[in-house]
Amino acid sequence: MPGLARKILICAAADGLFLHPVGTRDQESKSLKIAYGQSVVTSATRNGGNEGEAKPLEAHGIVGLLDLASSLYLISITRREQVAQIRGSPIYALKDVTLIPLASQAEAEHAITAAQKTLKQSKEDHAEETGESDVGEDGDADPPTVADTEQPSEAAALERPKGNVLQKSTSVVKDVVQDKGKYGRFAESWFSKGGWAASGRRSQGMTSEEDLTKEQEKQAADALPEGEQDTVPGAEPKPAERPQGDEKDKPDTPTQTSKRQKVLDSLTPRILRSARLYFSSSGFFFSYEHDLSAPLIQQDRSASTAPLWKRFDELYFWNQHLQRPIIESGQDSFVLPLLQGFVGQRAFSIARTTDSKQDAVAEATHKAEYVVTAQEQSQSATELSDRRESEEDYLITLISRRSVKRAGLRYLRRGIDDEGNVANSVETEQILSPQSWESSGKTFSLLQYRGSIPLFFSQSPYSFKPLPVMFGSEATNQTAFKKHFEKIARRYGSVQCASLVDKHATEASIGEAYEQHAKLLNDNGGVSGKQVGFEWFDFHSACKGMKFENVSILMGTLESQLKSFAWTVQQDDRTVQQQSGVLRTNCMDCLDRTNVVQSAVAGWALQQQLADLGLNIDLKSDPKTQWFNTLWADNGDAISKQYAGTSALKGDFTRTRKRNWTGALSDFSLTLNRYYNNIFGDYFLQLNIDFYLGNVGPSAFVDFEADMMGKDYALDMGRIRQNAIDTCIKIVLEDPKEDLVAGWTLSCPHEANTLRSLPFEECVVLLTDAALYLCRFDWDAEKVGSFERIELSDITELWRGAYITSTLGPTHTDETKNVGFALRYKTSGQAVVRTNTRAMQNEKAAEDENSGKDELQKQDHPEKNDSRLLAFKALPPNSSAAKQEGEEARMSERELVQHICDEVQRLMMSVARKERGFDHLELEKVPHVEEKDVISVADARKRTGYMESIGYSLKKLNGRTSNCALEESNPDDTPQFLINRESLIHQIPFRRAPASCRVARH
Repeated sequence: MPGLARKILICAAADGLFLHPVGTRDQESKSLKIAYGQSVVTSATRNGGNEGEAKPLEAHGIVGLLDLASSLYLISITRREQVAQIRGSPIYALKDVTLIPLASQAEAEHAITAAQKTLKQSKEDHAEETGESDVGEDGDADPPTVADTEQPSEAAALERPKGNVLQKSTSVVKDVVQDKGKYGRFAESWFSKGGWAASGRRSQGMTSEEDLTKEQEKQAADALPEGEQDTVPGAEPKPAERPQGDEKDKPDTPTQTSKRQKVLDSLTPRILRSARLYFSSSGFFFSYEHDLSAPLIQQDRSASTAPLWKRFDELYFWNQHLQRPIIESGQDSFVLPLLQGFVGQRAFSIARTTDSKQDAVAEATHKAEYVVTAQEQSQSATELSDRRESEEDYLITLISRRSVKRAGLRYLRRGIDDEGNVANSVETEQILSPQSWESSGKTFSLLQYRGSIPLFFSQSPYSFKPLPVMFGSEATNQTAFKKHFEKIARRYGSVQCASLVDKHATEASIGEAYEQHAKLLNDNGGVSGKQVGFEWFDFHSACKGMKFENVSILMGTLESQLKSFAWTVQQDDRTVQQQSGVLRTNCMDCLDRTNVVQSAVAGWALQQQLADLGLNIDLKSDPKTQWFNTLWADNGDAISKQYAGTSALKGDFTRTRKRNWTGALSDFSLTLNRYYNNIFGDYFLQLNIDFYLGNVGPSAFVDFEADMMGKDYALDMGRIRQNAIDTCIKIVLEDPKEDLVAGWTLSCPHEANTLRSLPFEECVVLLTDAALYLCRFDWDAEKVGSFERIELSDITELWRGAYITSTLGPTHTDETKNVGFALRYKTSGQAVVRTNTRAMQNEKAAEDENSGKDELQKQDHPEKNDSRLLAFKALPPNSSAAKQEGEEARMSERELVQHICDEVQRLMMSVARKERGFDHLELEKVPHVEEKDVISVADARKRTGYMESIGYSLKKLNGRTSNCALEESNPDDTPQFLINRESLIHQIPFRRAPASCRVARH
């Protein structure tokens, strides 16, 4: 079986893009061809004469294919850095990628040429600074080591905004008001009464309320880096060569497809920038030989005939979806699996001493090139014979593996999903081995696990101290809770939980719920007959006053359990001891407090393992062991950047085992930076992550453009909504003589008797042979809050049509997607709202229901003081639920509304026949379904508030500034500018989403 291609030559030919592997004899004739305009990957002959005369681009591997429906891009690795070596196999960090458009030969050549120029300049600068020639393992010029990280990446060089936009010394006021760059242009319209004119929107790259113009498309293309400006439809848009939209969605009409495609094209420059920055700076690692996804106990030392990607654990295979076309083509030598997380190594020597209780750490190396050299020297018999017998060489390797399940960013991925996967799920392995990796020496492996609290909860990103909001019933939470611990038990054995959240203030409620569910699980037999250990350590209370050394209290509590779990030990290619359990650590983010505790556990284990070898060192007070703390601090920073966008807090203690006010001030600045990321950049990046992992299709970007927010695609909202329908049926339908016809989840105004009162919320509508029921559902508690029963014979008006509730974006004004119906019925002085009196909040809901009645009668229909209005809007097909299965589940918004109205009218006719006989004159009085807008586009424009427009424009701007902030970040992650909450956040009319939407979005 041929190995992975270590170097690939990428050539743009007339009939496609050719990828030629070099450096391995078996691969010389096994090239790969990708046809332009489609993700069709086939094998090709290298000497087929199709490459042309252009010089090929040298790449170190392929990330995969970025498929945006009408445009396709190859993501290739153009810069790497060796960070470690395991058993002779180099481990690389991905440092830069190049996106090559696959629309035509000219566009591909343009991107290749631009990438070559940038790489050449980078290598020349590196050689000039070091005075050395950069020659990689394959004999090619390749900056291989840590020194290369000092150079700006291609992404940063190409994407850095012109001018001095982001400066440390500037304030947000100066940035917004005085700057003549992006902020200045934005401020002109933000603070003007006229708002955004059409030309102003175009200058900011925003989509207009009408279709995109050619000028806008040209500006979108100009926003791309050099070499990619031809990849976005410009003045001469090309027809889509492949189907548009998510393959799961029902195909749109040609007109709908055109509008949605234009929205997607306008976002393409931003998508490409995010892809380049994400893969270049988010901690991705790879090896051509070693399986980074498997712990030491699972490593097969014998040569395997299976390709690396087939051995790679899917739980940590981050580019599997992007590699799918190449995998399906059978081109295994091009499938390079990427791991996200951290890989670091330290080489150290210990000199045995006879006159002291502690042995001396004689040497320690931390730079990657020195660590690799130390391993190679240790493998040399000559070098070994010259060493003093009293000195022993060791290597510590740290590998953190981030799971692809429930992957994403802080606040947007919290808690658990239906399958038991939790957010920020990371397995960390610490390996202690001889530097030579010799089989006769002992090798130790310790596994630890971190992950979000395994319950359904969310937190708002718009607060420094957000209150955890739990949702779902106790049974729903317990089911997912048990699934989570069953997965951990299958993987690691026994489980000991260490919860570090506060026992007071905002975190107390979620901590108590965690403890209660753990107790409930153990009361019901635990997992596979074993009890789940649970220890709640109030970190902030125990370590207040910056006394983080008090973590030793927790270590004393856990020590006996940790000893019983032990760690894996291998010797002579045999496993002589196997770790039997794992410590599961969490705080709220599973970052800062978790880093401190995990590093303390790892240090304790390292000292125990060295003691097993007859060596004693002091990691706490010996300054020559500082490298251990630094290694774990680097690991914490990497995981924190991937989840929260900044380095970890409390990093000074992790590095030095000391806490001071300088570190506290640094933590405050990092908190502000995280706060900015939460508000302005995370939603779009989260959508991109879901797209890379295959959780969503390209059409999700069009949906995102509507409100600049995303959804939690891991949660089965269809199931949640279906359960809501079933619950409403059990509670609401009291008359056994009534026969249920159907039930649906729809959207309705927050207040009854109105057509547009924000925020809209999801509701359940039930239809029987006698009445229609509007059920307002408490999605957090999974209970019926209140319901309204309408006799079908009391309905006096029924109409359906466009239901436009906002005009901020093209998606909002699409009359084919924004569809609903409304009805008016006679109240006849009867009570129309019933509430669940077991919940006090439902009484308030009842008051809100009836309060809207007077307002509507006074404003819209003063003459109809005995009638009441209800309005409903269809949810997107992929997120709605219906009691009737089959065709209803596949209906578009318009078809669903038409179906519901037809059913209501049919049943009204049936009721009339039963009550009035077959009097045709009476039947003619039954209202027919009118075709008219519920709210037209023109009416919606009048109702869209000024502050709504400002908020939407600001959120559109943030995508561009967030990219700049990422590129301009400092090594110490000092925020580039501060956010004044009172002056800025209060300007943004973020709508309070209903509970069901919070489930989806947070």
